[in-house]
Amino acid sequence: MRDRPEFEAWHVDGRGVVARQVAHVQFVAAGARGEPTAPLPDDLPEPIVVVCGRGAASADVATRLADAGVDAVNLAGGMDAWAETYLAEPLVRRGDLTVVQYQRPSSGCLAHLVVAGRGDDREALVVDPLRAFADRYVADAAEYGATLRYAVDTHVHADHVSGIRAVREATDGDAEAVLPAGATERGLAFEPRLLADGDTLRVGDAAVSAVHAPGHTSELTCLRLHRDDPDAGDVLFTGDALFLRSVGRPDLEAGDAGARDLAERGYDSLHDRLLALPEDTLVAPGHFADLADARGDGYAAPLAAVRDLDVLGLDREAFVERVASSLPPRPANHERIVATNLGRASMTDDEAFEAELGPNNCAVN
Repeated sequence: MRDRPEFEAWHVDGRGVVARQVAHVQFVAAGARGEPTAPLPDDLPEPIVVVCGRGAASADVATRLADAGVDAVNLAGGMDAWAETYLAEPLVRRGDLTVVQYQRPSSGCLAHLVVAGRGDDREALVVDPLRAFADRYVADAAEYGATLRYAVDTHVHADHVSGIRAVREATDGDAEAVLPAGATERGLAFEPRLLADGDTLRVGDAAVSAVHAPGHTSELTCLRLHRDDPDAGDVLFTGDALFLRSVGRPDLEAGDAGARDLAERGYDSLHDRLLALPEDTLVAPGHFADLADARGDGYAAPLAAVRDLDVLGLDREAFVERVASSLPPRPANHERIVATNLGRASMTDDEAFEAELGPNNCAVN
């Protein structure tokens, strides 16, 4: 029921979704004529979920359709409620090691909670937390009997407001806020713990090691979860360096002028560092492309499966050309979000929520 420009910029989507825009006024007029179902598109199968910005106009239409015999319901709270939806899926369960994946369907953002150790030594770390859900990570770590020790960003995000400082505040300072060391060169205006290439954070009896992988941004650092057990297998939290269908765009830090340089660095990061890891390494990215992919056991895949991406089969010159030119629109409010995540600007919770609304545009097309 939203205006067409709003719908075209961002709407509920997925492989199992057929989405169509019809103005509320069309249903009002059709109801006055005694034809409440007339505006429904012919290709829209039931059941139908009616959506507007905050759930009022869509509630009116859903009632009209249901009274006319259509299998229709309202999305209570509208797109605001869609943006507040946050799902959790177990990604890894190996003895006392658990990795929980958080999924925000409205934007495709993924975060991960790592819990490891036994008894009083049980600890947790959260990767790429969102500020809007800081309390959720703290509560979930406690549910697992763990103390949340670290809140780590893989890079300075441009599509959502980081939760690393909010998690630190929610734990009364017990959880350290952590950023890649290169963030200082982007104008960092607060003092988190800095993670350089090769540095390791201990979480219970597990280790999370930093793998610097510039490309999406200059400071981007993947996190490799590993244990002493050779049969345990590794998990690689890739942030926006490597997705399951694409790679990160290189233009959000330096604009079009610096995109080719970061694309070249991205090629080296992918081929010399990430793709050189064991093939059974589980790739857990910072975003998913399609909500339908994020169901079941979570959104991740062995590195062996990700190697087949077309973009990874290109030579250096072709890779740079494609990655620097096949770019979707930049995320809404990205400059303001980056400034906030660097600590150079501030937003209220309501402002942050509004600034984040919209689709995930951090990947190369």
